[in-house]
Amino acid sequence: MDYSHYKTASAIPEAASMIETFRAIGYSIEAAVADVIDNSISATAKNVYVNFEWKGVQTWLSIKDDGHGMNNDELIQAMRPGSQNPLADRSVSDLGRFGLGLKTASFSQCRKLSVISKRENQETVFWTWDLDFVNQTGKWDLINYLPDSEKFEAEISELKSGTIVIWNDIDRVVKNFRSDDDRALEKFLFIMEQVKKHLAMVFHRFIETGKIKIYFQDRLVEAWNPFLTSETATQGFPAEPLHNGKVTIKGYVLPHKSKITEEVFKNAEGPKGWNEQQGFYIYRNERLLLAGDWLGMFRKEEHYKLARIGIDLPNSLDAEWQIDIKKSVARPPLVLREQLKAYAGQVRNQAVAVYRHRGKNVRQLPGQKFVPLWVEHKRGDRWFYKINRDHSVIEEIRKQAETEPGRAISLLLRFIEETVPAKAIYIKEAEEPEAMGKPFEATNQEPIREAMSQIYVKLVNEGKSEEIAKAIILNIEPFNHFPHFLEFLD
Repeated sequence: MDYSHYKTASAIPEAASMIETFRAIGYSIEAAVADVIDNSISATAKNVYVNFEWKGVQTWLSIKDDGHGMNNDELIQAMRPGSQNPLADRSVSDLGRFGLGLKTASFSQCRKLSVISKRENQETVFWTWDLDFVNQTGKWDLINYLPDSEKFEAEISELKSGTIVIWNDIDRVVKNFRSDDDRALEKFLFIMEQVKKHLAMVFHRFIETGKIKIYFQDRLVEAWNPFLTSETATQGFPAEPLHNGKVTIKGYVLPHKSKITEEVFKNAEGPKGWNEQQGFYIYRNERLLLAGDWLGMFRKEEHYKLARIGIDLPNSLDAEWQIDIKKSVARPPLVLREQLKAYAGQVRNQAVAVYRHRGKNVRQLPGQKFVPLWVEHKRGDRWFYKINRDHSVIEEIRKQAETEPGRAISLLLRFIEETVPAKAIYIKEAEEPEAMGKPFEATNQEPIREAMSQIYVKLVNEGKSEEIAKAIILNIEPFNHFPHFLEFLD
């Protein structure tokens, strides 16, 4: 198209309005800190330090790294919103895309973003975005100002090269907090603990391989691997290549609680808890983007909580997977959804088997057969559970009943009480609520009438009136489901 024939007009975004719009993108503080650390990794940092100082509304937070740092021109470019074209070719290890991460992540949490940086053997440089200043002037102007300059200049002087990102006026977290308010401090520390857990999860591969160390308040952050690969009871599925080998998927079924220690079980629940951590884990260049999400294919349910599936993407597929600015949303292409769903179905089936059988006899050895005490069966289109009459325990109880009927009945009841398949019933009820049968439905109901009649006669013989006897029977389970049989008791 030849644009030279058309009249043009400037439409530069109004600075204050645009920056306030950036603030509303929807970052959590956990995602915002992680986004800043992405820049540290791209700068080949080996160590990252996340620190803060509680001062109520004056609380500040900093992210320091020992990466290659920036000179003055590079820092100004890095502070520029949209410093990178998302369509441009990038290094395969680049964790960014839009050139907005540092700015939008920081603006979402604070009104003053300062960055101090230096390259090896070069002078230290710093600039600040002050949103109140932008609001006053209406201009896209940085300020050559550094809050608490003595402290941060001293910190960066100890590094050969590196960068410190500093957040002040963190209004989204500490607005109206007083420094002497213990409850406010407790709330802030809880938020910071969530940030630490998030970093342990998002960057676990970098931490595990030694590519980077992350320190939180000067304490080393330990990696949180969602797949419990160090546990022998974890069941790994074969990895499968998708999208012409560009995408890899690998599923895991985590161990039942009975197969791991209480400490491991507690740690494995992750930042959001067991139920919320089930699902797909999408990685791009080893960095976790999305944790515990079935991508709209399945609901999160208790009996699938042991299923976790890793998906690895290159950054060349960002557009096809609709990776957003916050790096917290991903949507697979339609062409892959059925393949992902089919693979996930296998992992979920194994996960529910482990959950149902408490990790026992899930994978049968050749020649072995699991013998349940309760078995599922169908009458018509309804599901029921019944005692397995061929079970060896039932056979032994039959023999015992010939000489000790009372003890045999007691033993039978005990086995029934202890082995009711509650989890299996719950799963079936959740999956097919309309398909669960009611007592004696679609079968011979004569045993119900006979039992009701015998109890009725006994109650009347004990002196109860017919009306009272019937009322008592109607309040006995399962007779309460059969009130129409009362008329036969006269």
